[in-house]
Amino acid sequence: MRSKNKAIKESPSRFVFLLFDVLLLIAVAFVCFIPIWHIMMGSISNPTNLNVEKGLIFYPLANTDFTPYRIILKYQKLWMAYRNTIFYIISSCVLTGLLTTIAGYVFSRKRFHFRNTFMLFISFTMLFNGGMIPTYIVIRKLGMVDTPFALVIPGALTVFNIILMRTSMENVPQDLEEAARIDGASDMTILFKVILPLCKATFAVIMLFTAVARWNDYFSALLYLPTKSQYYPLQMVLREILITTTSDITNTQDLQNKSTIYKKAIEYACIVVSTLPILCIYPFVQKYFVTGMTIGAVKS
Repeated sequence: MRSKNKAIKESPSRFVFLLFDVLLLIAVAFVCFIPIWHIMMGSISNPTNLNVEKGLIFYPLANTDFTPYRIILKYQKLWMAYRNTIFYIISSCVLTGLLTTIAGYVFSRKRFHFRNTFMLFISFTMLFNGGMIPTYIVIRKLGMVDTPFALVIPGALTVFNIILMRTSMENVPQDLEEAARIDGASDMTILFKVILPLCKATFAVIMLFTAVARWNDYFSALLYLPTKSQYYPLQMVLREILITTTSDITNTQDLQNKSTIYKKAIEYACIVVSTLPILCIYPFVQKYFVTGMTIGAVKS
């Protein structure tokens, strides 16, 4: 058997296959990374050179200039938006984690009568739903328009997350639950002290999905916060920066005089400001991604 495996590893066709895989992954990584690098280098480039540059930027053009970041970071609404976004992310993760865990546990228990019928019923909403206008009417009738609750509650529980969590919990051996129940554990104790720790990879993936979705969300604020700009998330404020004149967000006359020439650099800096935090956090949770998706998507 060893000689056979050794022959497979050393065969020319396998070497060509592995070489092709490596080159393909390097190409894909390059295609994904180069736009980010282009934006980062453009944001600190000389604005005059940047405005006339047509190709990709691999290094800062002329002298390095951090003025776009000075303009953005002095904009008071940006810091308020960061605070709001962090609040929305934490609130959404807590609410989504709690509701999804409970729903996944309920649908994973075989003793829950008609669980397949209920699962089919809620899965139907993944293909067909009321749409934007009926959803807005419901939120308005509930009195959540122009309140932070409109950005947290409506998307707190999704069918996709329930399916992931349910499938992951179904893979937990039933013997563990039976042993805990013999020891007198209640359903809540079994859920949070026995089953959930074994599904932490799937739980981490759901938290990652929720945090990224909330971080990138601006359309909900555009719909449900028409007059309360003090509740705007980060992406909504960055959208305002991009569509308004640059002079509206500057604090000094010197920067206002330069507002036109820095417009493109400020747009690049806005993209960096909105993307960099997620890029810094993702590597720490990436190790759970493949495991969580696999466990939550395939039933053993």
